[in-house]
Parts: sequence; C-alpha cells; structure tokens
Amino acid sequence: MATLPILQHEEKIIETVNQNHVVVIIGETGSGKSTQLSQILHRHGYSNSGKIAVTQPRRVAAVSVARRVSQELGVHLGEEVGYAIRFEDRTSHNTHIKYLTDGVLLRESLADPELNDYSVIILDEAHERSLNTDILMGLMKRLVKVRSSDFKVLITSATLDGNKVSKFFTDCPVLTIPGKLYPVEILYSKERPSSYLESSLKTALDIHARQPEGDILIFMTGQDDIEKLVSKLEDKVRALEEGSCMDAIILPLHGSLPPELQVRVFSPPPPNCRRIIVATNIAETSLTVDGVVYVIDSGYVKQRQYNPSAGMYSLDVVQISKVQANQRAGRAGRTRPGKCYRLYPSRVYDVELLDATVPEIQRSSLAGCVLYLKSLDLPDIDILKFDFLDPPSSESLQDALKQLYLIDAIDGNGAITSIGRKMAELPLEPSLSRTLMEANNYGCISEALSVAAMLSAETALLSAPGRSKTERKRKNPVTNLPDGSGLGDHIQLLQIYECWDQTDYDIGWCKDNGLQVRGMLFVRDVRKQLSQIMQKIAKGPLDIRANGKGEEFRKGYRNLRKALCTGYANQLAERKMHHNGYRILGFQAQVVQVHPSSVLKADELGKFPDYVVYHELIATPRPYMRNVCSVEMRWVVPIINKLKTLDVYKLSGGVEHVEEETERNLPDLPKKDAEVAASSDDRESRIQAARERFLARKGKK
Repeated sequence: MATLPILQHEEKIIETVNQNHVVVIIGETGSGKSTQLSQILHRHGYSNSGKIAVTQPRRVAAVSVARRVSQELGVHLGEEVGYAIRFEDRTSHNTHIKYLTDGVLLRESLADPELNDYSVIILDEAHERSLNTDILMGLMKRLVKVRSSDFKVLITSATLDGNKVSKFFTDCPVLTIPGKLYPVEILYSKERPSSYLESSLKTALDIHARQPEGDILIFMTGQDDIEKLVSKLEDKVRALEEGSCMDAIILPLHGSLPPELQVRVFSPPPPNCRRIIVATNIAETSLTVDGVVYVIDSGYVKQRQYNPSAGMYSLDVVQISKVQANQRAGRAGRTRPGKCYRLYPSRVYDVELLDATVPEIQRSSLAGCVLYLKSLDLPDIDILKFDFLDPPSSESLQDALKQLYLIDAIDGNGAITSIGRKMAELPLEPSLSRTLMEANNYGCISEALSVAAMLSAETALLSAPGRSKTERKRKNPVTNLPDGSGLGDHIQLLQIYECWDQTDYDIGWCKDNGLQVRGMLFVRDVRKQLSQIMQKIAKGPLDIRANGKGEEFRKGYRNLRKALCTGYANQLAERKMHHNGYRILGFQAQVVQVHPSSVLKADELGKFPDYVVYHELIATPRPYMRNVCSVEMRWVVPIINKLKTLDVYKLSGGVEHVEEETERNLPDLPKKDAEVAASSDDRESRIQAARERFLARKGKK
C-alpha cells in the first residue's frame, strides 16, 4: 500500500486542497487516485463536516472501488464506506466515504441543490466525459460560488485535459501524480485485419503458446463479440496438446455481467495457469485487473450516437481515440514490463485516431438532462446558456425541448409543469416517468410499474449464460402466456412478470424459461422502489396489486397502452400505406422497421397496426424500432395536433421563426386521416398559414 505514488504526494494534495475550492488532479494509471484520495481527505478531517462523495461514470466501478476501500480500512461495506447506484443504496448514517454514480448524485441534488450533506465532491474518471459528469461540472462551478469555504471539489482523471478544465474553473490549480507504470512495448500490425475478432484470437493463442507467464487482456467492442471470442478461445485452448503450454482460464468482463461473475476476474489464477480476460472498454480505467502483462487492442469501441434531426440512436462500432489507446496500453504495465499488441498499423494511430473521445453530451438525447436542469428551479440557471465544458449543439437542446413539450413536462413557453416536476423525481428516462404519471390516472399503475421495471433491466433478462445469441433469439423465453401478447413487446414484458408473480417469484421458473435469475430479482426490487417513489409523488397509496384475469386483465392492457402513448408521444410511428415500414411522426426521417425480435403481430392481411409506440429507435445498420406496442389512432390525434402547433423557438425563449423549421416540425399524414389532420398534399397551405401566424405575431410586437 505504501508504494502507491499518490501517497507520496499526500502533503502537497492536502496543502493545495486547503487553499483552493477546486483542484484538478491528473493521476496516471496505477497512481491509486480512485481508492486513496478519499482516504487521504478522510484522514485529514474532511469527513468531519460532511460526507466525502466520489462519483464514478459506471455502476460496476462504484461498487468495486467501494468494496476495495472498505477492505483497506477494515470496515463493513455499507457502514463507514458505502456506495449508492441506481436502485441500490448501501450506505448508513455512519457513512463517511460514499462512492456513487454521477447520475445518483444528480438525483440527490434535486432534493438538496446545494448538496449540504457533502463536504467534498470528487468527480473521478472525468476523462470519460459522461453526460452526467459534464452536467455535474457545470453545477459544481455554480456551487463553489454559493457555498461557504468548507466545500471542496476535486476533478480527477488519468488522461483529462487538465488545462482545459482548469480554465473552466477559473484557472484552478492542476496537480499531476505520476503512475506506478512499468515500460510497455507497443507492437503494431503491418496492416488492418479483415476481422479484429479473428485477429484477436490468433494473437492471444500466439502469446499463450510462446510468451512467458502473465495474464492477457483483450479489448473487444461489446457483449456479443466477447461471447464469440470466449467460446472460440475455450475451444482452441482445449484442443492444445497437453503439456505444450500452461493452462488458461478464459473470463468475460462487461457491464451487464452479474456481479458474482465479474468478481471472478479479480481472483488470481492457480499455479501454472494464465488468465485470458476478454473485456469491453470498462477495463480501460473503471476497473483494474492486477496481473495483466499482455494487452490486445482491437482499436474499436461500441458507441451510441444520437441524431436529433432523426430522433434516432445508432449503435456504431467506431475507432477509439488516442487517449483510449494509451489507457489500454497502460493496463499492461501495472505488474511488470508488458506488451501491447495493437491490431492496426502505427499510421492509423498517428493519423486517423481522434486525440480524445467525443463527449457523451454531444452524442446523446438531452431530454433527461434538460428536465433535470429545469426542475432545479434555480433563478441563476438558464438552460440554453448553461455553462458546459463542451456545449451541446442548439439542435440537440431544441430536440430535448420538443420531447419534453410533447409529454407535458414543459408548457408552450418552455416553463416546467407540475407533471414535469414529479417526473424528475423518478430515476427513469422522461418517457417512462410520464407513462407512470398517466398510468396512475388510468388506474393501471400496477401494470406500468412492472413494464418500467422490466425495461430498466431488459438487457440482463433474456441473456441466460451458456446460450448463444442465435439460441436466445430463437427460443421464446416464456411459454403459455395469456392472450394479448400480439399487442406488442411492452405487453409481453408485463406478462412475463405477471407469470413470475403468479409462481410466487419462483427461481426455478426463471431458469426453466431462460431468464436470468439475478435480472428478474433486480426487476422485482426496482418495481418495489418505483412503487415507493410513486406513492410519495401521488401522496397516497397506490393500487399496485397484480391484476386478475379475463376482461379486467385486457382492460388493464388497453389503459397501459394509452399511458404509453402519452409517455412516448415523441416516439410514435405510423405505418406506410402499402407495406409494414413505419414513418416517425414529427420527423422527416427514413422509413424504419419493427425489430425482428418483436412479438408484435400482423393482421390477417399481414399488416402491422397503423400506429405504434416504441421504446428506442436504433440503426444497426438498418433503422429499427425496439420494444414496440400498438396504439389506437384516437389516442394519437391530440399529439398530432400538438405537433402541428409546436414552435420550438418559443419553447426555448426565441422569437425568430422560419418556414423551413415549420415544415420540418409538421408531419405528413396519409389521406385516410383527413378528418383529423391535413393531408400531405396541402403542405404548402399549412406552411402559408404558419407564415401568416408568424407575421401576425410579429405585427403585434
């Protein structure tokens, strides 16, 4: 412990923190910043006047680092040292050091905008530039001005542009802590491989057969690639001639892996055995695995990108940045001199890779961010002029305002509504929060709570270990479901939970139906917590009993779909006249399809419903709607009318308005809906009418 570099700089750190409100600490890989900085401040009395909070961009990191610190201090996790992540809080009134995700700290600031429970806020791994971390940096800049001198903010990272952050915080000091790194030899490929997966496989086997002992860490893009590579590695290692080389344990590591399987990565291998760890970019900085000597860098990462003009997310495999490449290489030098095998030529690193990763705030939907900032209701915060380290585009902010207006979270002048304030209290995306609000009015809150909980953990539910992606897709996870599953995926998710509820939450039932036990237990806990929050918001008891059968059951489905239509007003799609392609209302985007995994059923003519609501729109590589549910035209009409009158500049407080913007915001509707809205043929007259309204408004000023 005494050899960790950060401990050698303890006096300098304390001296700097004592004299400044904000300090940037660049702690290189292996410096011990994530585990030791909070302990240093605790030793010097900073926890006497409030908790020391350490934020992490990832849930897994918050839990693992808190566990490590509690072990080092010899205390029970959840007492003096604890953690808080979404839907799980292991802290007590005795907690002095609290690790938490940046999203949890944002939610706490809704109830206490000045964060009076805390004396120190440490924003760790800030170089990842998560959306929530960027918002927190803006809030911290404000907070150090309004709170007394006992409040301190530390921004820490391994690779952050310290000068840029220092300038943002009015030229605050920057401390650089050298890491405990051994030299790492960088080996480049002569050319880019046709398959980074096959190239990773070959490189790992070559290292295993020819190189001395030391664990291998392979960076892949996502869970599917990891599962494929782990399977191939296991087959190849099993086929090696006995005695030709040491044994090997192949271990996956990704965010949706259950904790009991993640923990295996941190256990040292048995004698004469090598670990081969196949991981996502979670192993770049968030988690450190001791014993790694060889790193294989595919050069790619899977990244979500949001296009505000199309309202669509794409999940793209993109090249990493130089910062990420250097972080990956650094993982090989923690134990002894190591090697990093980059599966791309040196010219790719020099010429093609960006210097740093694009901040999440510039590639995400900002609806939740804008709702949060508006709900703070602080007079000195202007949403469109909020001080971001790297501001998002005005188009992204306008898209967020439009989304919030359509679901009644803000009014026509951009002011937050009473519904919006209640929505902000729920730890969900705005569309799901709005659905719960409406479901409470429609008397189907029980069903909506189940769906919201299932959607919150959906990725972990249907991916039982030991089954390939193809097998998971082919096998319907649950059999003998009640009638009505053809209405859509939300209903299917509800039915899965209802079936499990009827077995009194039998674990064996989950296993028999290919559902991850821990995932379903997580859903049950989430549902319980959401129910408690909703009871507080509603200021009274809720009817959250499981539904009965027959007509009452079907009525619950219908009301649930109505609530979904209101909550997902910005995510409605209309089927094209002659085929099963859909057009997203309010966007001049390309035709999108229902995802092949959907349980939505076609009618006797083979046609899907005229209108659907979807949970997510993704392009991988074609545009698909995921988690689709049918809705009725009469529920959609008020939203169409609202779209027709939407003035995004008014929502943002602007006064300019041009016909191109009007044209973009008004949807094309088919002739069959002529009685409720204008047809696509009279677009010119609608634009002219909008122009006249604008001129009339202008004349009044």
